[in-house]
Amino acid sequence: MNNSARPQPRSAVLKMQAYSPPAGARAGKLRLDFNENTAGCSPRVLAALQAAAEADRLAVYPEYSESKPILAGFFGVSPEQLLLTNGTDEAVQLFVNTYLDDRDEVVLLNPSYAMYRFYSELAGASVREIGYRLPDLSFPIDELLRAISASTRAVILANPNNPTGTALELEALEAILRKASPAAVLADEAYFEFCGITALPLIRHHPNLFVSRTFSKAYGLAGLRIACVFSAAENIGYLRKTQSPYSVNVIAASAACAAISDPEHLRAYVSEVLRARELLAAGFDQLGIRYFPSRANFILMDVGERAREICTLLRERGILVRDRSYELPGCVRVTAGTQAQVTEFLSELRNLWR
Repeated sequence: MNNSARPQPRSAVLKMQAYSPPAGARAGKLRLDFNENTAGCSPRVLAALQAAAEADRLAVYPEYSESKPILAGFFGVSPEQLLLTNGTDEAVQLFVNTYLDDRDEVVLLNPSYAMYRFYSELAGASVREIGYRLPDLSFPIDELLRAISASTRAVILANPNNPTGTALELEALEAILRKASPAAVLADEAYFEFCGITALPLIRHHPNLFVSRTFSKAYGLAGLRIACVFSAAENIGYLRKTQSPYSVNVIAASAACAAISDPEHLRAYVSEVLRARELLAAGFDQLGIRYFPSRANFILMDVGERAREICTLLRERGILVRDRSYELPGCVRVTAGTQAQVTEFLSELRNLWR
């Protein structure tokens, strides 16, 4: 007879909700649901993958002595101001693990990327959320500044934000940095390439600022899980202490270096997405569907009580979009892929909207 008892997880784990991304059965469908690159990565990345996948390179633990200086030079920082991470998710996790303790206060925006709350709750932090302003979902800068207090240990925000598409100007971000100091502030710039606003140069002047960038969106490397987080060298040293020594694999690091070596490919794709985003907005206007202006590679539309139905019917037609009605009633997020993909989506939506 087995008399052993089942171990109990920490109270923070018991309280938090599991995150279950709807990522199954996507192959062969028009994927306008996860804001990924819908046209593919640079051919230089594919060549780099072949070169990196040699037996002797795969048999040893990864080294970053080549990739880090290349990436640091591209982003205009020193290698000591950059940390490679296993996607932005790990960047957020390291930030939280380094600066938040049990019951420490972290200020987040709502709605926003679910992993900010996920890792904060996992750390046992006290989460204080500030809602985007209704009805236009504009950034609540005044409300956020009022919420930051002497008890605040960290602030995490996305710029532009997901799923609203809202962008924050640098003047407002600097106001947040001044009000929050000495609390740590993370600006997640996953959609920077589609917006052009970056706080990266500010790490020289604001020692409490952290900036993250991903290769999952514009560069088309979501499957390789590679990102960077930037801050003052001393801050990066602290993050590195909390990171597993080999969390970024050698193939991902090589692919990132190859991706930034082909700026023309990136420019062409971003230009295509921006035109597709305009086409998407024009299509919503023609159909009389309310939507929220976006600075990212997606648009949030409001289809009211038909949100879940529309998502289901589109999926049956091979088109995937993201139902966000669970946090924003009636809202569905649509990735702006290529113009041809948006045209296909709008054609199907037009048939359903009659």
